[in-house]
Amino acid sequence: MIEGMLYVLSNHYQRYVLYFFYYAMNVYSAFCGIPFKSGVCSLHNITNNIFNTTFNVLFSGQKYRLEVGFQAMEHLINVLQTDRSDSEIIGYALDTLFNIVSNDLEEEEQDDLEEENPQKQVDDLGRQFTEIFIKQQENVTLLLTFLEEFDFQVRWPGVKLLTSLLKQQGPQVQQIILVSPMGVSRLMDLLADSREVIRNDGVLLLQQLTKSNAAIQKIVAFENAFERLLDIVTDEGNSDGGIVVEDCLLLLQNLLKNNNSNQNFFKEGSYIQRMKPWFEVGDDNSGWSAQKVTNLHLMLQLVRVLVSPTNPPGATSSCQKTMFHCGLLQQLCTILMATGVPADILTETINTVSEVIRGCQINQDYFASVNAPSNPPRSAIVVLLMSMVNERQPFVLRCAVLYCFQCFLYKNQKGQGEIVSTLLPSTIDATGNSVSAGQLLCGGLFSTDSLSNWCAAVALAHALQDNATLKEQLLRVQLATSIGNPPVSLLQQCTNILSQGDKIDRRGSKVQTRVGLLMLLCTWLSDCPIAVTHFLHNSANIPFLTGQIAENLGEEEQLVQGLCALLLGICIYYNDNSLENCRKEKLKQLIEKRIGKENFIEKLGFISKHELYSKAAQKPQPSFSSADHMMFDHEFTKLVKELEGIITKAIYKSSEEDKQEEEVKKTLEQHDNIVTHYKKVIREQDRQLEELKQKVNTLKSQNEQLQTAVTQQMSQIQQHKDQYNLLKVQLGKDNQHHSSHSDMLQMNGIQPEEISKLRQEIEELKNKHEVLQGQLREKDSVIENMKSLQSETGRTEQSSQITAGLEHANELHRELEALRIQIQSQSSDISKLQSEKQELLQQMNTASVPALGDSTAVIAAKNSELEGRLLQEIKELKSEVKALSEEKALLKQHLDSSNSTAAVLQDEKSKLQQEVSESKKEQDDLLVLLADQDQKIFALKNKLKELGQPVEDEDDIESGDQADEDEEEDGEEED
Repeated sequence: MIEGMLYVLSNHYQRYVLYFFYYAMNVYSAFCGIPFKSGVCSLHNITNNIFNTTFNVLFSGQKYRLEVGFQAMEHLINVLQTDRSDSEIIGYALDTLFNIVSNDLEEEEQDDLEEENPQKQVDDLGRQFTEIFIKQQENVTLLLTFLEEFDFQVRWPGVKLLTSLLKQQGPQVQQIILVSPMGVSRLMDLLADSREVIRNDGVLLLQQLTKSNAAIQKIVAFENAFERLLDIVTDEGNSDGGIVVEDCLLLLQNLLKNNNSNQNFFKEGSYIQRMKPWFEVGDDNSGWSAQKVTNLHLMLQLVRVLVSPTNPPGATSSCQKTMFHCGLLQQLCTILMATGVPADILTETINTVSEVIRGCQINQDYFASVNAPSNPPRSAIVVLLMSMVNERQPFVLRCAVLYCFQCFLYKNQKGQGEIVSTLLPSTIDATGNSVSAGQLLCGGLFSTDSLSNWCAAVALAHALQDNATLKEQLLRVQLATSIGNPPVSLLQQCTNILSQGDKIDRRGSKVQTRVGLLMLLCTWLSDCPIAVTHFLHNSANIPFLTGQIAENLGEEEQLVQGLCALLLGICIYYNDNSLENCRKEKLKQLIEKRIGKENFIEKLGFISKHELYSKAAQKPQPSFSSADHMMFDHEFTKLVKELEGIITKAIYKSSEEDKQEEEVKKTLEQHDNIVTHYKKVIREQDRQLEELKQKVNTLKSQNEQLQTAVTQQMSQIQQHKDQYNLLKVQLGKDNQHHSSHSDMLQMNGIQPEEISKLRQEIEELKNKHEVLQGQLREKDSVIENMKSLQSETGRTEQSSQITAGLEHANELHRELEALRIQIQSQSSDISKLQSEKQELLQQMNTASVPALGDSTAVIAAKNSELEGRLLQEIKELKSEVKALSEEKALLKQHLDSSNSTAAVLQDEKSKLQQEVSESKKEQDDLLVLLADQDQKIFALKNKLKELGQPVEDEDDIESGDQADEDEEEDGEEED
């Protein structure tokens, strides 16, 4: 029956239904249970029923999947190739292929097939059908062309079919799409479809397409995928959106995870800034939906993808700084300190903040300044450490807090110093009102909870990581163990707890506490000879370590033995031989006698061979399935890898080699000291150079300011000098008017010499004033003469000459035109006479001989007479033309000479005007100078009046002179 339906399917039923009508009726009757009766249905209805019944059987479910798949696959592909114009049959064919290939079972069918066909067989069946379909790459290319169709009935089944193919045979289908022209671009168009069903399934399709394929990920990213996906997330409501937001976030993770190119493109495209609104949560955080928790969890993971420690350091640092500047870190810290946030979201937020601040100084400084909204306010670091050492908190939350603390201290010497300073005696709060980070770490280190011991030990070890100064300062920490007993050092208390071992009743793994303390001691003593010396001062430490290493303990204790061997090796390698009983050679002899070198190296190798060591070495974040598996720290694994080989070599070295090594070390130390000294000198010189440069710049600016001030003062001094000189001259001129008042001036503090000088100056100024007035009058007369000369000569001679020349030239032009007219009239007369002559000659030739008779002689005489007259007139005309041309030449010469004289006159006129303007300018200058002198004279007179000297005004002087003249005239008249 299925073969019959496939026959119907493989032929164009609408065109050739008559050829298989009878066979199709039987098929229809068999499957529908309706006996075929002729005439019951029309041909059109029967054809539609056959079509629908056939495809209903083909994709009615998974029950006939195997039979339909193997028998119908080829025919369905043939339908796709031949019936592309029929969207309905193409849609049914794509849906059928999807049901054949897909492994997604409905619930009822899954229950029916649980016993008969396990899921593994179903998966294998889908993979086999997918291999059959993609065996011919043209089938996938054909499917990509159907995705360009806008018809929903074709596009949606095509999207589902391609998604199923990618699920079954992802790498093979990815490669086919990658080599197909515009293959990825066609799929990107699905995100722009206005129908949400196709758009959402397109997101699912791109999820499968971008899995583990960096090339396709780059193409999708550069096809503006980030912009479109972020727009969808925003339109759907960010974290409050539905499952579509979740799908978009999963696709974004596929594009960014372990893809440095896309991460850089995401950062440079300013898409990090668009992530900030995702984490804007309200004050009311109760009643979070499961979908919102999932969305926010994925959003936090997406932030971690951008700042993952496995990314290149440069890219991670750039993203961290961008997140700080755009306010994303601040938003995450708000969620961190908020109340009512679900536990899993809070845990993931702590992990996200950890990686955002890891190794970034500006972010670490900001995180150190964050305070929790409590009364009194507490630092976020203190609040988190309280959660870490609280055994009632969830295990994953405590691990997240430890990771956050580690990231805060990573490459942060400032933060390390702040943490260690809370342990030092000088900074401990005596009132006990506030709890510090150091107090919390010490409390966790010596609590009865083994996990708190381990976390506190690892956190304290990170505070000492790669910082020899803090290792030495931590030796000063003293602890009060009990009332009445003297305080002990932190180092001594750690070794005491370590040596007690099983004697203390603890909750959790006792091995975990000892491992944590040993890791702390190894980190503390490494590269710190002073700490090694303090550790060796306690005579019980070395016997305890050798006893632990020499014993044959169980598998759990082997890890403790390996760490004890590492600690003993550190005491040997970093020993400065300051203690006679614990020199390097004696410790190696002790190992050889009590343990054996080979046994010691074997126990040391237990660390790196441990399974938990390998897991911890993979990534910085502590991720453990349970608290019992929490044994190693990532940074400690680096230390073990560095020291294991060094300690092995140190154990096998002889005393002579040790001496040579010590000498080499001393030489290197001297070298280092010299280099350090020179570095300090260079730094000091650089600092001094910078200071000198700054001083030079300041001195330059001051010099410029002083120079400007000097120039201003010089100008002021020059002005004062000029004023002083003028006063001296004026006072010198007025000496003769003030001789009678010398005694009074002397009594007023004014010397007669100064008065005489002032009088002389005034006299000189008056003389200059008179001279200038005379010059001014001369200039005025010159200007008047020039004006009159300009008005008389310039207007008469020049204008008359120019007008005469122009009139003469116009007359010559008129005479020339008249002569031309006369010549033209005479030439017309000549042409008339010549024409008359020609007519007469013709008449003479045409007349008969007898008619002429004696008149020929008369005619000839007339002709000769006319020719003579014409020649005479022509001669006269030529002579007149010659005379006229000569006269014309003369007129031209006269015209040129008149033009030249006009140009010369014009130049003289301009020169005169220039002289007039210059003289006017000089006159104005003289007037200004006279006005200045009048003002100065007036000022000097006022000054003299103030000094008490009698000064006569010009009007008085002139009236006095006039009176003298009148008196003289009267005297003369009397004589």
